[in-house]
Amino acid sequence: MMKLQRASAFLVLFLATFLPPPQCAQDPGMVHYIYQRFRVLEEGLEKCTQATRAYIQDFQEFSKNVSALLGKCQTYRSECKSAVHNLGLRVERAQREIDYLEYLRETDVCPESEDKTLAEELVQEAEDEKMIRTLLNASCDNMLMGIKSLKIVKKTTDTHGSWMKDAVSDSPKVYFFIGSRSNTVWEFANMRAFVEDGTKPGPRKLILTRSWQGTGQVIYKGFLFFHNRGTPNEIIKYNLQKRTVEDRMLLPGGAGRALVYQHSPSTYIDLAVDEHGLWAIHSGPGIQSHLVLTKIEPGTLGVEHSWDTPCRSQDAEASFLLCGVLYVVYSSGGHGPHRINCVYDPLGTISDNDLPNLFFPRRPRSHSMIHYNPRDKQLYAWNDGNQIIYKLQTKRKQPPE
Repeated sequence: MMKLQRASAFLVLFLATFLPPPQCAQDPGMVHYIYQRFRVLEEGLEKCTQATRAYIQDFQEFSKNVSALLGKCQTYRSECKSAVHNLGLRVERAQREIDYLEYLRETDVCPESEDKTLAEELVQEAEDEKMIRTLLNASCDNMLMGIKSLKIVKKTTDTHGSWMKDAVSDSPKVYFFIGSRSNTVWEFANMRAFVEDGTKPGPRKLILTRSWQGTGQVIYKGFLFFHNRGTPNEIIKYNLQKRTVEDRMLLPGGAGRALVYQHSPSTYIDLAVDEHGLWAIHSGPGIQSHLVLTKIEPGTLGVEHSWDTPCRSQDAEASFLLCGVLYVVYSSGGHGPHRINCVYDPLGTISDNDLPNLFFPRRPRSHSMIHYNPRDKQLYAWNDGNQIIYKLQTKRKQPPE
């Protein structure tokens, strides 16, 4: 606008200065000269107008780009703040582990004090037991008494795979993992969309930035936890909404060096969720090793506690946790009958003798996975390409004497 005003003022000044007196108006040469000068002025004004419009358009585009960059900057700021917070938690966890290792080193170097009394050992045992009870403090006191029924909800041609819903949220979404190694997850809107082919909306294909291995994946509070393919013991916490790796951890104790179940040829780490939270089941050292049960804090991926169980991986095909108790499923040669022959309770409130004969309906092959969902109190399983739901019969645990 300023340029247009200046051009108008210049035109007035030109007319006042250069127009000839009235007596020259009849001269044809003078009229032609004046006409040509006006044409030059009009062309200059048109160029000025076009330049002004281009400037305004460029400024509008620049403002739009700046606004978009400011929005991205705010998003990056929030993500950076969250990453710094998680890093602080991991540094704190690492410091605790370093302190613990330093304590072990000093214990190995220094001989045990002779004045350590039996009373001190009993106090330490009592503190450990109190810590475990505090860790497993969810209001859940149920124990498994039987498998009531079986429902085949879908059948595929894939022998191995896993499927599940979020273990704690109200989301109706169903997640489908085909095979034992991939980076693709299929997300269905609900159970009906999963069961009925062609139901709209169709499944959403999620391509992960990391590949999973085995059939031990779990969905917990909107995050996917899985064994990172190509690593012996790395667990990935994956944000399904942002499609980014949120965090990762290395399971200790030789995890991932051997199959967790003899009849599950691709699973080296089996993750599980129950009323107490997130767990990992993996094998211990040795050829015919015992299973190790590890409690994981899902927020920071810190190891809260580990237990060496009496349950063997030999002849095992799957396991699950219910109210803090590990139930291991065995079969002969990978075929039925499928029985729960080993039960481990970290609190010691139940044992194998407290349970009836627990067996699953006869299936042609071993289970690729069996996962308990604490929200709907059912087992989600995969057997010979069939996606199965098992309903359970439970009762309250007997109080410890």
